[in-house]
Amino acid sequence: MERLSGLDAGLLYSESATVPIQVCSVTELDTSTVPGGYSFERFRESLATRVPAIPEFRMVLADSDLNVDHPVWVEDKNFDLSRHVNRIALPAPGGRDELAAVCGRIASVALDRTKPLWEMWVIEGVGGTRPEDGGPLALMLKVHHAAVDGVSAATLLSKLLDTEPDADPPDPVDGPGQASALEIAADGLWRVVTMPWHVTTRVVPATAALVAKTVNRAVSGIAMAAPFSAPMTPFNARLTSERSIALAQLDLEDVKTVKNKGDVKVNDVVMALCAGALRGYLEGRGQLPSKPLIAVVPASVHGQSDRPGRNQLSGMFCNLHTDIEDPWKRLQAIGESTTRAKEHSTSLGPTVMVDLAQSITRTMFSTLFGLLARTPLANTAIHNVVISNVAGPSETLYSAGAKVKALYPLGPIFHGSGLNITVFSLGDKLNVGIISCPQLADDLWDLADRFELELKELLSRC
Repeated sequence: MERLSGLDAGLLYSESATVPIQVCSVTELDTSTVPGGYSFERFRESLATRVPAIPEFRMVLADSDLNVDHPVWVEDKNFDLSRHVNRIALPAPGGRDELAAVCGRIASVALDRTKPLWEMWVIEGVGGTRPEDGGPLALMLKVHHAAVDGVSAATLLSKLLDTEPDADPPDPVDGPGQASALEIAADGLWRVVTMPWHVTTRVVPATAALVAKTVNRAVSGIAMAAPFSAPMTPFNARLTSERSIALAQLDLEDVKTVKNKGDVKVNDVVMALCAGALRGYLEGRGQLPSKPLIAVVPASVHGQSDRPGRNQLSGMFCNLHTDIEDPWKRLQAIGESTTRAKEHSTSLGPTVMVDLAQSITRTMFSTLFGLLARTPLANTAIHNVVISNVAGPSETLYSAGAKVKALYPLGPIFHGSGLNITVFSLGDKLNVGIISCPQLADDLWDLADRFELELKELLSRC
């Protein structure tokens, strides 16, 4: 068995009917490249050959009434692929609006915890054509965030996708194994008994260092943006169970041109594009705050930590400088403030978030979530948007022989944090996935379409 870490478990416990905590992706495929032609049955058979290489697809949650610690992952002895792969057709004309509406409805439903926590939806009728005739196809994949973070989700996709249309499946990978109810309870009791040692040796020193370093940087004026300093926006409100999504695709070479001319990082350009699109979106509705928006940017610490858990995350708060009207000056300001935020986050160490979460027990999580919902913090903007940027492979990829034309990632949103923008580079494209709640964002396509306009404006300055 594999015990959920504190961070993994926190993502599991924070889920509700209105807040499904899952990592999604929408992939657009060209089926004209499939050797022998596309069929749904052939696609499902190809997927079945890859499941043995993906432990996340075969592991299921297990618990015990006597377990005082977090649940565990075990191998699903009754795994059935047909319970996870669904087939659906878009209504006519099968354009981007219809695709976004269907994917939004899929994203709004939490995963069934009685089986491995993932689903794949094969979406036909894209563009009003049949994939059997060589028309495009879309796939939507949902995986619970307790099982993967952004980087491990990208690794998972590498097991599903190939660099050749007729590649062999990857080698099998062992899963978490099995455990009896007694074993789950006994191991959980031991972990709770040893918790004081963990708190004393890791959490207390990490917390003390975090406070000291943050205070010193704040006094010196070199700290990252502070949480709870964000202005209120329409995205900082409670969610309903509905989800809306929008997608954008940009030329990566154009982004690199801006990066080189501005002497900044690709991630700085991504942040500037998000900032410009958000500024225009809110300004067009008369809702742009005078204070700059604040983004929280998750960062992977895979390979930098020996801590347990499938979510290995750190993060930083970044000033988007949406109070600056000029796009080029805004890019330069973002580059400077992001550098400070990275230095601040790095100085705290890669395991702060993981260690703090590991010290919170199951009962403490329940109490903490209840208190937060009843305090003034529930009506305060911690930040305005989550922005993630994940680097993908540079080569052309295939799924069951179909060429991948685009792959749009979609992260979770939360009460008070109702906008997530996730970016994934693939080949020569930068794919932008945006998710929100329709009650908070009335036209998400307006925000998505502004990314290309912002990139053109920055290119004009080059």
